[in-house]
Amino acid sequence: MTASIENEPKVVKRFLTYLSPFKLPFFIAILGMLGYAGIDAFVISQLQPMIDVGLKDTSSDFLRIAALAIVPLFIIRGLFNFMGSYTLSWISSQVVMKMRQQLFDKYIHLPVEFHDHQSAGTLISKVTFDTEQVANAAGKAFLILIREGAFVIFLIVVMFSKSWQLSVIFLLIGPIVGIIVSVVSTRFRKISKAIQKAMGSLTTGVEQVVKGHKVVLMFGGQKIESDKFRDTNNNNRQQTMKLATTQILSVSTIQVIASIALAFVLYLASTPSMLNELTAGVFIAVLISMIALLKPLKQITTVNNEFQKGMAACASIFELLDKDIEVDIGKNELNRAQGNLEFKDVTFTYPSKSKPALRNVSFDINAGQTVALVGRSGSGKSTLSSLLTRFYQPQSGEILIDGVALNEVTLTSLRKQFALVSQQVILFNDTIANNIAYGCTDKVTREQIMQAAAAAHVSEFVAQQENGFDTIIGENGVTLSGGQRQRIAIARAILADSPILILDEATSALDTESEKLIQHALEELQKSRTNIVIAHRLSTIENADLILVIEQGEVVERGTHNELVVKDGMYAQLHKMQFSQG
Repeated sequence: MTASIENEPKVVKRFLTYLSPFKLPFFIAILGMLGYAGIDAFVISQLQPMIDVGLKDTSSDFLRIAALAIVPLFIIRGLFNFMGSYTLSWISSQVVMKMRQQLFDKYIHLPVEFHDHQSAGTLISKVTFDTEQVANAAGKAFLILIREGAFVIFLIVVMFSKSWQLSVIFLLIGPIVGIIVSVVSTRFRKISKAIQKAMGSLTTGVEQVVKGHKVVLMFGGQKIESDKFRDTNNNNRQQTMKLATTQILSVSTIQVIASIALAFVLYLASTPSMLNELTAGVFIAVLISMIALLKPLKQITTVNNEFQKGMAACASIFELLDKDIEVDIGKNELNRAQGNLEFKDVTFTYPSKSKPALRNVSFDINAGQTVALVGRSGSGKSTLSSLLTRFYQPQSGEILIDGVALNEVTLTSLRKQFALVSQQVILFNDTIANNIAYGCTDKVTREQIMQAAAAAHVSEFVAQQENGFDTIIGENGVTLSGGQRQRIAIARAILADSPILILDEATSALDTESEKLIQHALEELQKSRTNIVIAHRLSTIENADLILVIEQGEVVERGTHNELVVKDGMYAQLHKMQFSQG
């Protein structure tokens, strides 16, 4: 939902705060636009003396002066136009750059819960499409609104100065034009919101297909995706046509009203009393002024479309900028934790769910211990790691690190205590070296990166790359195999050297050979820290100090491997199942 119609003045007022730092450039721009419009109006105003004096009275001096003045006048007009157009373009680019930066900064500080419920395509559309609408409002819309608006006012002044009798009609049609613009503005804003929503859907559709193109090809989903995109694309087209229809009808209506005014002037000029008073120059000047009014009136109505789209985009952007970022009430800076963890009767339910993901979970992990979490998919194992890193907050219970509640520790220092290696490896479109060193606040040397890479057996496949550690690996490491990506993630964790290590199915993407290669590296890595291992392959956690069996959000069994096998419960059943399949 974007801002309602009632909030429009607040949106405009807030948008103007983005322009307030540019008061001097904006003054220069307004000066340029007023100068441009003023010269055009001045030229039209000189039609009357040119005809009445220069032609009728055959004054060659006046025409000679006009001939000498016209070129310098239009040079000055061009300079004024450059002042207005360039300066406004510069201001709009500054505003859009600031908005995009604010949106990006907001995205990276919003809680995980927000991103879990938002499509990436919609968020990208706000940074690209919505901000472009704001650019048009801050640049093109203001340019036309001020320049053409000033031109209309100057022309009306010229007309009244020449003949108020012929010009008085504008006192009647002005309010009518104002009412039309007001009604059309509301409709423009409403349709613009629908277009922004449709553009978000379009971006999402393209993004999903591009990212999942292998699945689309493999399962023959081309027609399904094409039909879905056609519906979304057609909806966007329909909204655009509604906008175009409203714009065309409003422009046509205003031009018809202007033509009525022109007809009134022609009729009034034909009356005997006016014929006796009017000179040819006055009549031509008023007539040309009225004709010249048609174009700026059309542009002002058209630019209202751009301005309303910009304000609708602003409302959408401001709504997101007003979202609450991650709450960090922690005051304690944790330098390096010993690694003691404690869950006290923790219950947690995801915001969009009614059934708890974890229910009354309690256990202790001593510094240096390796604790394995096992259970069926969806039992709540990965939720535990999300709570440890405070991606989510439990509704009840408490989690402690070295005897201190997680909420009392600052987010930044808390997350430095954890290194996470997940089954879903996230890599960036950067070099292998930069991906390994990602997030290291302390400057790391090339040698340290290579040591971490060697420990995780990354060096073996890096040697085959043309540019070695400086090889760009593409979005999310698209040029690498699953096992290679996983090894880079492990090297990143080794380099981070955090006191607590979370391995979430860390070897799930590896083939047997790769798994054997890095299993030793993981064992070495685990020696000097507290380890939480979320495992599917039970063979990898047989030496764990403690195994917790999670089922439907509860700890149903706990003990060592041997203890749980002897107990012949759920763990023993899972163990038998895996080894009988193996």
